[in-house]
Order: sequence, then C-alpha cells, then structure tokens
Amino acid sequence: MAGEVQNYEGAIDKGLEGVVACKTAISSIVGSTLNFRGYTIEDLAAHSTFEEVTYLLWNARMPNASELSQFKKEFESQMSLDPNFIKVLKTIPTEGVHPMSWLRTAVSLMSHWDADANDNSPAANSRKALRLTAKMGTLVCAFEAIRKGRDVIAPKTGKSAAWNFMYMLKNGQEPKSDDVKIFDTCLILHADHELNCSAFATRVTASSLSDMHSAVVSAIGALKGPLHGGANEQVMIMLKKIGTIENAQQFVKDALSAKEKVMGIGHRVYKNGDPRAAILRKLSEELTKKMGEPQWYQISTLIDDTMYKEKGLMPNVDFYSATVYYALGIPVDIYTPIFAASRVSGWVAHAMEQYANNRIYRPRSQWTGPSGLVWKPADQRS
Repeated sequence: MAGEVQNYEGAIDKGLEGVVACKTAISSIVGSTLNFRGYTIEDLAAHSTFEEVTYLLWNARMPNASELSQFKKEFESQMSLDPNFIKVLKTIPTEGVHPMSWLRTAVSLMSHWDADANDNSPAANSRKALRLTAKMGTLVCAFEAIRKGRDVIAPKTGKSAAWNFMYMLKNGQEPKSDDVKIFDTCLILHADHELNCSAFATRVTASSLSDMHSAVVSAIGALKGPLHGGANEQVMIMLKKIGTIENAQQFVKDALSAKEKVMGIGHRVYKNGDPRAAILRKLSEELTKKMGEPQWYQISTLIDDTMYKEKGLMPNVDFYSATVYYALGIPVDIYTPIFAASRVSGWVAHAMEQYANNRIYRPRSQWTGPSGLVWKPADQRS
C-alpha cells in the first residue's frame, strides 16, 4: 500500500551516521584530508585567501588574476551595512543574549533590506550569496560594538575580509599583518566541511525552495549548538576552568571516569586526526608564546596527548581554534559567530548546489510507539 509505514529492519537513528544523503562537488573528506573542490586544506591554508577560497567554493575553479581582483572588489562593496538596518540592529537586546542568538535574528532581519530576498533565480541567489558572506563578519563586529555602546565601525575599502574583521572588532585599531594572516587562515579552515550539521540544515531548508536567508538562518541555529560550532567557545571555558598545567591531566582522568565529554576532542568522521586541528595546533603554539601565556597551549597539548593515550581520540578543529582566537584577543563568546562568518561561504554554496538539482528532503522514521489504541471519553480513562 502506498505510504504504508514499514518496520525498517536495522534502521539507523543515531545521527544518520554512515548515511549518504546527497551528492556534492563542494568539499569532501578523504581519509584524513579535507578537500575543497579538489584542493587539499593544507594547500589552501598555506597559499590561498578567504576570498579566493570563497570564489572556488562557488565557481568550482580557481579565479585567474583578473577574476580574483574583480571578485575582491565586489566582495568589499557588499561588506557595509545599511544605516537604517544598523538602527534596527541597535533595538535588538544584547544583555544576557548569546551572540549567536543575536546573529540569527540579525540575518533574518537583513532579508528585509535585500531586494532579491524572495527571488530564487540563480542570478539572484548569486547576489544574495555575496551579500550574506560579505556582511556576516560585519554583523558580528556590529554586535560587539552595539553591546559595548560604541559606534558601529564601517569596513575599509581595499582591505580583505580578515583585515576588516580585526579592524572593526577592535574598534578601528589597525591590525598587525601577522594577525591578519593567521585569522585569514582560520577563515579558510572553517569555510566548509562536507555535509556537517549546519550544511545539512542549509540543504534541508533550501530543498523546500525556501529563500537563501531562511536557509542560512537554519544553519546558524544548527551551528549555535555546543556539539557543533559552539564547541570552540566551550573549549576555552574548559581551559579557563582547568587553569594550570598541573590540573590538566587530573581533569581529563576525572572527566573520563565520570564519562563526561571533553570538548573539542573526537570527530564523527576523522579517525586519524582532523587536518585543520594540526594546522591550528602550530598556530596556537606560536601565538600563545608570543602573547606570554604559553600555558594555554601547554594545557591543550596535555589534554590532547592524554585523550589519545587513554581513548584513542584526537582533537577536532574547535580544540585549538579556541586558543588561537584567545591569543588574538577575541572575546570568547564571539568564537562561534566567527565560525559563522567563515562557514556562510560554504552554506550558500550548498544552498546553490541544492537549488540546482533539487528534491525535497523527506526521510522516513521507524515507529517505536504503541498501536491499536482506541479513543475513550475523558471520564472513562484511568
């Protein structure tokens, strides 16, 4: 019978682990290597820029010099926020509000200032993708300014996304070139990651042919969770709680004994190490030493080594990004919004790929409840 619910023998209900839900040509995990459109993350982190990687994710190829120059100009032209939009942003409460909740609301509101908001044509979606990606970092910095009662700093033309983020976040203080390069590397590392939780949320919403802003709002909601993007914030909170190298090993042993999760350790797909974590580990060592607080790296490596020895688990991208961001002077609760400012480039790539070859997601579930129940009046129920 059509639509009959079957008892799916062996149905998977633990996070769809191992289930292939779609085909994609955006990014892939092959063994312990992450690829963006066929380029390894190690290659891109060493040589590319966030803008160039964004072009690659959206166009399935690297731009030539002329194309990259034009794309950078278009990207920079879309970074600023409409003054009337900023006025509305200032009315959104910030006290006691998590920055990701604020960002989720801000992106939803941003659609009201987008002439293409309800146009799902490929050309309109390309324009929206550019606006969303270019403005996301500006929105994060606007939140920081608004909650501290400062004016929202406008981005400078002729400067990169990484440079402008550091500039706006630090209230107009020009960033050091070394810090910009490291932050740009972080943006590259976080830009996409196959069919992760927030990318899947993006595709599910886009599959209903809802608009791109709605798809990105769905993604932000998914990223906010501590088991996804929120883990980087929780890692730094954990390190602060540990405090000293002497406490670190005992902390891990206590956590394992109590069967508590150690944030930033382990990954559903990578079993031999997250390549992004390896890159960030080197940056963490360099930056924490430079800032005169090497203990944060030392505590991290002790946790890393102990978890591998005791459980065979290795760190993911969130683990060392926490100390990198801390050493760059970024507020802890801004870590996950930074993730969003990078990952939006991947989210919109997934949305556009979904729109181009769409079928609405409609999985089935395995029924585990009772059957054969018959309604009775309330006074006849025990």
